[in-house]
Order: sequence, then structure tokens, then C-alpha cells
Amino acid sequence: MADTTGAADQPTPATIENESGVSPRIEGLRSLELTPRRVEVRRLAAAMRDVIEHLVSTTATTDELGAAADDLEALAATLRALPRGQTYEGFAEAANAGEAISHRAGATAGSAGRAVTADDDPERYAFFDHSPFIGLANPLSPPMALDYSADRVVGRVTFGSAYEGPPGCVHGGYVAAAFDELLGATQSLSGTQGMTAHLEVDYRRPTPLNTPLVLEAWLDRREGRKIWARGTLHAGDELRAEAEALFIAFDPEKFRALLAARNLQAD
Repeated sequence: MADTTGAADQPTPATIENESGVSPRIEGLRSLELTPRRVEVRRLAAAMRDVIEHLVSTTATTDELGAAADDLEALAATLRALPRGQTYEGFAEAANAGEAISHRAGATAGSAGRAVTADDDPERYAFFDHSPFIGLANPLSPPMALDYSADRVVGRVTFGSAYEGPPGCVHGGYVAAAFDELLGATQSLSGTQGMTAHLEVDYRRPTPLNTPLVLEAWLDRREGRKIWARGTLHAGDELRAEAEALFIAFDPEKFRALLAARNLQAD
């Protein structure tokens, strides 16, 4: 792997073919209608994230913890009794949202920031709301917000106490996961579906908890089915980590077979 020091200052190579100019990951989540049900699902997920944050940092007494556990067990029982099943179509991984979704979103070369077309069904993108990293309906999500900046994808996230590794710092595994999400969304700018084949992270300095972080990523190059993306992570003006990932363009038929198998298991 080439040295990525100072990568944020390097221009994006013009070697990527068939760029769509948009990330379906970003466009899909933006297109979702805030239905009453979606509002409540997101509100419940946010409350659960709040519970997790306070649980891992609490100094409550044994009796207070016992009372809280009773309340949570009652809530778990309530949720367990509710109907279950797949409530969205598709998949929650950024790297897998490629050409088919880009075309449905009306993506064209150089159309960065273009929204999903009006004749598209926004519910097809509901799976983005369940992403383990950007999904507002997923309580395990930090969540990280994605947006565009010229030819790059920018992620903004603050990791709470539940993501601690070294004292006061984000666990390196979550830093790597954040890069995987960001770079996956970035490689989808190429207009193809892709799966992560290799992810390499250079940890320059510890990444602090409870601190706004900014990640930037860009397409680096493409060789046939291989797509490379690179990115950086900053806390303020300080570089904390940088990464490079290799994605392999996915065979659409094989991908549909995986989706079909997953949906059968969910039934």
C-alpha cells in the first residue's frame, strides 16, 4: 500500500470510469419520507442509544440498577410480543448500493447532490435507515452523517462512551468500521456495486471520545473490477487516522442470489 500521509491534500485521480457523481447511500437516506412510523422508530432507536450511553458510564447504586433493569426487561418483553419480520427491502451496507440504485436515483455524471427522482418509491431506500453505522433506526449506530463536499464524501460522527477502547479514546475497531462505511459510500460514486476486499487503517493518534470527528474520502483509482478509495479522519485540525480500501465490483446476479437467500431466512 502506498504511503497515505498527507492524502487529504492530494487531488482525486481522473482514472475512475463511469462515475455517477452521487452516492446512493446519501441520496437514499435523504429521500426517505418521515412517516409517523419512521419518526417513532427513529425516536425509539435514539432513546435506546441514550440508554446505552448512560448504562456504560453510570455510577448508580445496586438498587437503582435493579429498578432500571426491571423497566428494560418489561420493555423487552413488550417488544418481543410484537409482530416480527423484515420491514424494509434491500440491504444496509453502503458498498453494496451501486449501479442499480444509482440509476433509480437518476444519477448522471457530475450530478453530485442530486436527489432521488420523484417517480421513484422512497421506501425502496428504507434499508439505509437500518445501517449499523448511519441508520437512524438502528440503536447500534453512532450515528454517522454523510454528505458531499465537491468530489468527496464527508462523514461527521461523535462516538460516545459505549465505543471506548483506550481510556477516553475510541476503540480502533470502531474507527476502522467508520472508514469501511465511509469508503463504501464513496466507492459507490463509481456507479457499481462493490464488496470490501481489503481495508487498511493507519492510526496516527488516538481518536477522542465525545468529540466531533470529520472523515473525508475520495475515489482513488480503478482497474477493471477493482476500485480503490482513500480517506482521513480528523478531530479538529489534527489528523487521527487515515485509510485505504479496495472494493471488488460485484456480479449483480450473485448479489441478487444473496438477497434472495437472506430474505428467505427472514421469513
